[in-house]
Amino acid sequence: MNVIAHGGAGGAVEHPEQRQSVLERAVTAGERTATPVDAVIETVKRLESSPRFNAGVGGAIQSDGVVRTDAGVMCSDREVGAVCSMPGVKHASEAARVVMEETPHVLVAGERAVALANAFDIQTDCDLRSERTTDDWTDLDSPDNDAITDQLAFVRDQFDGTDTVGAVATDGEQVATCTATGGRWCALAGRVGDVPQVGSGFYCTHAGGASATGEGEEIVRVTLARRAVDHLELGREPQDAAELAIEELEDLTGARAGVIVMDPDGSVGRAFNTETMQTSATDE
Repeated sequence: MNVIAHGGAGGAVEHPEQRQSVLERAVTAGERTATPVDAVIETVKRLESSPRFNAGVGGAIQSDGVVRTDAGVMCSDREVGAVCSMPGVKHASEAARVVMEETPHVLVAGERAVALANAFDIQTDCDLRSERTTDDWTDLDSPDNDAITDQLAFVRDQFDGTDTVGAVATDGEQVATCTATGGRWCALAGRVGDVPQVGSGFYCTHAGGASATGEGEEIVRVTLARRAVDHLELGREPQDAAELAIEELEDLTGARAGVIVMDPDGSVGRAFNTETMQTSATDE
């Protein structure tokens, strides 16, 4: 199994060596699985469990003080599932797989997505704050009520962040991709970004798969992951596909982002225009 994973594109991170070690162990775990879907879910789950990334534990806190998780998974046969706005669900990646395999839908949201996850024995009562995010939130003068106008003023002042996590895998025939996130820091409660939107945060066809990370609103406006895969379908190599997709995003929006790409042969590409984007892949 060939696997590539990213830990998010953004600014300088604390303890990059420890983050890289988690990424490498996550890829190793994915490499040992039986199918590409198993591989991307297992890899992303390891990252969702680490407070060093913005997914699952350690996810960004929204304007009402709650961490809500999103994820999407897709296969080269275009089977797809996604979830969003789930409080208390550490492994959004697993919940996205439930949507793909157990429902006739593509995207399930909010409390009903939490209930669906619970029905399939995915833990739904997790404390998703880490020591780091708790301290950062405590330092803010956050709204003490639920008034949307007060929260919007707070969001306009504090909204930031770019990180997500994701993986792409292939067994030489099938390809799968998965992206998961806690969203962007101090987003308006209920905000949904690129990650669970097909073609934006993740995309996969017979030509290969991609997982994107960065400024989600701009990623959605240009459907970044699909752009990368479109370049694969035109016959470009994964590295060229990744670089072209980021160049197009920057030309169109000026946004910061990153993307990883893999084709069915296991060739990989990665590109970003942020300060950092840590990745790990098999055979590196």
